[in-house]
Amino acid sequence: MSTSRSQLIGHLASFGGYAIFGLNIILCKDIANEGDLSPVVLFSLRALCASMLFWLLSPVVKNDRLSRRDFLLMIGASLLGLVVPQMTFLTAITMTTPVDLSVVQSTTPIMTMFVAALFLKEPISWKKAGGVALSFAGVLWIILQSTHMANGADHTSPVGFLLIVLNSLSFALYLGIFRPLMSRHNVVTLMKWMFLVAFVVSLPFSARPMLATNYGAVSAKVWWEVGYLVVFATFVAYFLIPIGQQRIRPTLVSMYGYVQPIIAAAISIALGMDRLTFPKLLAAALVFGGVAVVNRSRAKGDAATQPSSSDT
Repeated sequence: MSTSRSQLIGHLASFGGYAIFGLNIILCKDIANEGDLSPVVLFSLRALCASMLFWLLSPVVKNDRLSRRDFLLMIGASLLGLVVPQMTFLTAITMTTPVDLSVVQSTTPIMTMFVAALFLKEPISWKKAGGVALSFAGVLWIILQSTHMANGADHTSPVGFLLIVLNSLSFALYLGIFRPLMSRHNVVTLMKWMFLVAFVVSLPFSARPMLATNYGAVSAKVWWEVGYLVVFATFVAYFLIPIGQQRIRPTLVSMYGYVQPIIAAAISIALGMDRLTFPKLLAAALVFGGVAVVNRSRAKGDAATQPSSSDT
């Protein structure tokens, strides 16, 4: 496969994965509002079902064995790429509005750039640092506005913001650190083990809540939403993102996260789950303005040191 075609597949896979994540925010918020499935129960159900789907798919793909070293790396990838991001996200969704969550999550590419600088030795210029400061100002503005809102329905708590930041940082570390692992093995092999590990790790926290949950009280609408989360936002999306990781740089993969807040914000406002206010617009402008500055700086740096095909 040519380098350009491989990169095109990587771009399309990354776009598709993050587009699916956009609707994921809305559905998780609705499930949280129903209150029948706790975050830890929902995470365990997603991890278990996704693991089963990948294991069922495993016999029809190329057999791929993990060395002992790669198996240990896979455990780390599961923790940083699945357990921490999904648990913090599912908990934060109960404490945040969809627009606030989406905008703060848009800082993930900036965090990924720092991870790339640390592990891939990519330089950070003053322009990049200025972009980070601008985006941080936007995040801080959202926090100040949300904590002073009188309407509780529109409230985003400081704990919620902290969880979103942890979510973004964890996924940035996953994208930046484990790209070599993703490049050495096929997606199905890695995902079947990663989701199995994630489910096992969650069991000490979710076993009792899972047994105590009244599944009969869960509405059909919520079950349809859970079905989307399992099949699309977990199985399909986590099948696509590693394909992007294998073919394009971590920062480029994370850039497609900008599709996520656009879709989530548009849907949530259209459905009346959130409202568009001037402070949100100003905060979003600061965040995306900072991201644009960082991306422009990165592009110039890349032009001077274009990587070989094995590095893209």
